[in-house]
Formats: sequence, structure tokens, C-alpha cells
Amino acid sequence: MPTFAKLVSRAWFGLAAASALVVPAAHPAQAQSANTGFFVTSNGIGNGANLGGLAGADNYCQTLAQAAGAGAKTWRAYLSTQAADGKPAVNARDRIGKGPWQNSKGVVIAKDVAELHGANNLTKQTALSEKGDVLNGRGDTPNRHDVLTGSQADGTAFAAGDDRTCKNWTSSTQGSAMVGHFDRLGLRDDDASKSWNSSHPSRGPDGGCSQADLKSTGGDGLLYCFAAN
Repeated sequence: MPTFAKLVSRAWFGLAAASALVVPAAHPAQAQSANTGFFVTSNGIGNGANLGGLAGADNYCQTLAQAAGAGAKTWRAYLSTQAADGKPAVNARDRIGKGPWQNSKGVVIAKDVAELHGANNLTKQTALSEKGDVLNGRGDTPNRHDVLTGSQADGTAFAAGDDRTCKNWTSSTQGSAMVGHFDRLGLRDDDASKSWNSSHPSRGPDGGCSQADLKSTGGDGLLYCFAAN
């Protein structure tokens, strides 16, 4: 008959063997792959078109990318600013690097700046958020397809005069913001409705720059974010 010591030894060996079979829990997969270079923000900053200027918008893109596992790159918001207060205009197309850019699923949006502003591959299905999600577009409730750009179709800034950047992204009460449709759909079957970056100015009861105004025209203050390196 086994001694008490042998029984204890066998029990300990059984526990040790069982613990060796425990498989460590897998770490949750990151939303972004190492090669991700483009996303649409899942939400706006929340203060209408007052983004804290270009620096605030860039920081927002960087913060979302960091949370999704792609923070090692330098991220920039696709936004133009207009000449004002002695400062020159800034073109969105000049801020985002050279490309190519792909979404979190590895789908290439555009190989370079020229293709991005030409026959790019940006659609509702490819304009994924930093979380890798398809966002609500035209036909969904609520429609959130308006994306802030302040840009003309070629990615350049508007001339000084009519405000298309809500005071260069510092105001939620004055001006309006040019937006694009990430799903390439609008009220009409024309170039503006299909434009990803220059569809129409925001508008609303407060003028065009508040969070309520952005929502009233089919948006939520969303941004395009590109890896510039």
C-alpha cells in the first residue's frame, strides 16, 4: 500500500502536469496592422469643427492610431487651412506623406498623392475606422458620411474669402466647413455628391460649425487620418 509520502508526491506531480497544460490566454488582436496607413475616425472630437487647429486634429489622429496599435507612425489629419492673419494657406495634400496608404485590412486606398486625388479606391467598404469597422453612410441611421476636409477636389485650400474651414478649425460657431463623402454617395448623381473630399459646405441653424450643424447635414465631425511616413 502506498505510503502517505508517496500519495502526496503523486498528487503534487498530477497538479504540476495539469498546470503545464494550461494554454496562456491570447492577447486581443490589434485593430490595425503594421502596414496600416489610413483610417476614418470612428468619432469626431465632439466640439463641432473646433479641432484645436491642425495640431489638435493631428494629435487626435495620433491618439486614435496609438490606441489601435499603429502609433509608431506619424499621423496627420487630411485638412486644409485658408490664408489668414498673415499666415499662408496649407494644402491637405501636402501634409499626408507620399503613400501608398492601406486600410487595416490591407486594402490599398491609393498608391500616391496623385492617385488619391484621381481614381482612388476609397469607398464605404474600404474607408474603415481606426477600429477596422465600416461606418454609417447614406441610407444608414444615422448617416455619418460627411468628413471634414476644408479642401478643393485636388486637395488644395480654398482662397481667402468664404470660410470653408470654420476659422481654420478653431471655431464651432463661425463659418462653415467643406466636407467629403467617404461612401461617395449624395443626394444627386453628380461629381460633388461622389466626392470623397469636396462635396459641400456644412450648414445648419448655428451656421455650420457646431456639432449639431455637422450632424444635420449627414456628419459627425469625422476626419481622414493618413500616416505621413
